[in-house]
Amino acid sequence: MPRLYYQGHGSYRITSNHGMVIYVDPFVGGGYEKPADLILVTHQHSDHNRVELVRRAPGCQMITEREALAGGVYHTFTVGVAQIEAVRAENINHDPRECVGYLLTLDGISIYAAGDTSTTDQMHSLSQRRLDYALLPIDGVYNMGPGEASACARLIGARHSIPVHMKPGGGVEPGRAAPF
Repeated sequence: MPRLYYQGHGSYRITSNHGMVIYVDPFVGGGYEKPADLILVTHQHSDHNRVELVRRAPGCQMITEREALAGGVYHTFTVGVAQIEAVRAENINHDPRECVGYLLTLDGISIYAAGDTSTTDQMHSLSQRRLDYALLPIDGVYNMGPGEASACARLIGARHSIPVHMKPGGGVEPGRAAPF
């Protein structure tokens, strides 16, 4: 079963059963010592793209919103054992043409890495995907707050929802590793 390591804010690391290391929106916290095979960046705000924190394994790939939404089309990628599909993300401070979320599938687990978003029209169709996990922002600074995140969690219908992108001291503490 893949493992999730929460680093803080919207930053986390996923490690597959095969040892593939994926960092999502590196910004704060520790836990960057494992070399990355894949780095996912949802948008270019400074609290989501400190990729210099991440050590890179040989052949490391990085996908940002630029590649994921090239030509205005949401793209799908295969990197090692991971399938990555870009999806819509937006909020009052994030133009949907410059921001994405990701659907990841690895080790038979499906994960929605929502990025820095509020409710999107696309979330209505995510329930059909029967996702295992949804990682949703909850700080309410431009993106959704706890109430909206709860409504999105119900809309998406993932088996488990995990809050991220929260105010310091506002919930899950950084540096926690757990199996999905």
